[in-house]
Amino acid sequence: MKAVKNLSVCAGVTLIELLVTLSVASILLAVAVPGFRVFVQDSRLVTQINNFSSATMLAKSEALKRSSSTTICPSTNGTSCTASTVWSNGWLVFADSNRNGIVEAGEEIIQVGPALTSGNTLSGGIRTRITFDANGFSLVFNDTIYLCDSRGAAASKTLVINNQGRIRTETGTGKCS
Repeated sequence: MKAVKNLSVCAGVTLIELLVTLSVASILLAVAVPGFRVFVQDSRLVTQINNFSSATMLAKSEALKRSSSTTICPSTNGTSCTASTVWSNGWLVFADSNRNGIVEAGEEIIQVGPALTSGNTLSGGIRTRITFDANGFSLVFNDTIYLCDSRGAAASKTLVINNQGRIRTETGTGKCS
């Protein structure tokens, strides 16, 4: 008969090796998690300001394409403008042929912007709408729009629209309340 070898020897880790591995993992998590939270907040702000900037550029390009005025305004219901400088609840881009800032019969709604998430706020300075003329200018409708989160002005995004219809963004220059 053949002799059977002892197969009961098991390879494994010692308690000390396990504790060292858990300690290193917990230190790495403690360092990485706060940085990841800031990364997520920054990414959310960039996405939201880019979405609003894109809607504003859409309004400008539609005004040029249609050779007629186009307006972007705050909206809470997706069908009409609100007389407010708060854009956090959503916005409308619509063909505004008579430049009165009111969605009327026969004026096409081009885009409806969604409300912001995560408690972020998007608010303007003094204008309740921005209207672009057929030449792409936003005469008399220049404004500064501020996007803020819980971190305040230091992390804010700002969208500046001048009379010529030029749009630029800035970081850390917002007025957050």
